Amino acid sequence: MDIATIGGLLVALGSLIGFAYLEGSHMGALFNVPSLVLIIGGSLGVSLMSFSISTSIGIAKITKNAFFEKKMDLNKVIEQFVRFSEKARKEGILALESELENIEDPFLKKGIQLVTDGVDIQLTEEILEHDLHFVEERHHVGESFFSTMGGYSPTLGIIGTILGLVNALGRLDNPAEMGHAIASAFIATLYGVAFANVVFLPIGAKLKIRSQEEVLVRQAIIAGILSITAGDNPRITQEKLKVFLSPKKRAEIERAQTEGA
Repeated sequence: MDIATIGGLLVALGSLIGFAYLEGSHMGALFNVPSLVLIIGGSLGVSLMSFSISTSIGIAKITKNAFFEKKMDLNKVIEQFVRFSEKARKEGILALESELENIEDPFLKKGIQLVTDGVDIQLTEEILEHDLHFVEERHHVGESFFSTMGGYSPTLGIIGTILGLVNALGRLDNPAEMGHAIASAFIATLYGVAFANVVFLPIGAKLKIRSQEEVLVRQAIIAGILSITAGDNPRITQEKLKVFLSPKKRAEIERAQTEGA
């Protein structure tokens, strides 16, 4: 589970509730079921209208990526390719076929399978790049879906407030009820803006970051596959893949190599 997503959401909601409490707001008055139905249901509904049914069905599966972190360690990927490179140079490319059953990542497994099948290096790169492109497209859909919800949510809140004010003005003959109705009307705007900026847009942003992280790892995998296919020695393979690391991680590897030497 991604502690940053869960913790950030709890801190944000806690800050909103804490602000309302410190301002002396009546906490019960802030909970409004009709406004909740309008914002969540309305935002979901108009977002579903903006996407195809097949895309919308897959949103739940994509959403979990914001709350559950998929560990993809670039250091381990580099170490794995250095080992593959050593084995390929000593025993030949076909020797990597024995590694397939131990590879869990389907993208990496596909790349090694292409290598052992003797597929041309340019065709291998083309196949993997196309695969990566469609992964990016699928991830972009999830990000766009929540960004769309975040865009519609405040507007729906305003619509809810207008409807609430219309209802309040219908009670001009009863001033006691009118004040409560006006206060309830503005809850819809509060919910609309709050859900957009505390839930929908942050989830969209997290999905975008998740996509960037996965794409970076897969780009490193493609570079590693091409390096092995080209017959590079392990040192060259490692140098090619180190460019995908942050300067800090790169310095750590170089320091470890120096100490080892």
